[in-house]
Amino acid sequence: MLQMKYSLPKKNKKNPKESQAKRKISFLLILLLILFLFLALMSILNVAIKKNTIGIRVINSPLAFSATEYPILKNIYEPQISAKSAIIIEDDSKKIIYSKNSKLRLPPASTTKIMTALTSLDYFKPEDILTVKQITNEGSVIGLVEGDRMSFENLFYAMLLPSANDAAHTIAQNYPGGVGEFTNAMNKNTREFSMIDTHFEDPTGLIDNKDFTTVYDLALLSSIAFNNEYFKNAVGTKYKIIRNEAGKEYELNNLNILLGRNGVEGIKTGFTEEAGQVLVTAKVEEVNGKKKTFIIVVMHSEDRFADTEVLLNYLSDNVNFLSIHP
Repeated sequence: MLQMKYSLPKKNKKNPKESQAKRKISFLLILLLILFLFLALMSILNVAIKKNTIGIRVINSPLAFSATEYPILKNIYEPQISAKSAIIIEDDSKKIIYSKNSKLRLPPASTTKIMTALTSLDYFKPEDILTVKQITNEGSVIGLVEGDRMSFENLFYAMLLPSANDAAHTIAQNYPGGVGEFTNAMNKNTREFSMIDTHFEDPTGLIDNKDFTTVYDLALLSSIAFNNEYFKNAVGTKYKIIRNEAGKEYELNNLNILLGRNGVEGIKTGFTEEAGQVLVTAKVEEVNGKKKTFIIVVMHSEDRFADTEVLLNYLSDNVNFLSIHP
């Protein structure tokens, strides 16, 4: 019987150099594929970022730090004041000199009009003639009537000196979109000014259960406002006579009784039953031959002027400045 012998076919021996070359080519192909995918992903992300940033503008912070000196107190003690919340900051450095419950949210009352003033200055010119569209008799007013026409400048002073709510409302009524859009613009400014604990529901500060801020935010706002010359001149005015277009005169008296005393050059009073007494003060004094500005805020005070005088005395001859070296 014949036996068949079978043998497995012999495998061809691979050339080592050829195998190594193939491995290199495969590796390079994988690298090229990864690079292609990476570039494709970057291209997609770039398109998406461009699409999402259309219309976005870079805004310079209004809280400019121009300090070359750093303020420190010579003597530190606790001033005795009735205010629930209070703060002192040095304007150039924004350094907090003194604070009491600086993050406590409280209704700002008529100090809201500091933001109303800044927001209105973004749109109106002093010579613009505005019309009273709807009267308001709530709180402090100068007695405007429906249909009255008056320059923005006169309404601006009426809003800030005797804190006239009818003047503030008239300014907001004449803004594009009316009072609602004006209030939206105020709150947009709070975000741009980094006032993270502040919300305004109206341009006068009368809605205590919805308007809120802190002494810290109010000090930042006041620092920005006081560096606006038009605003600074207005809040530093003690008395002014204004007229409407028909020639009717209105006498304006600044409610801030500290104005002109102890270096006080502004800024704004406020009061409602819920907010208590509120006062924002700008004190300018010469220290080591240089003019320095301090912003003082007291909120929910039983006597805003007495409390502020205590804090003014706390500052008096009690601040040194250390040079800041680059």
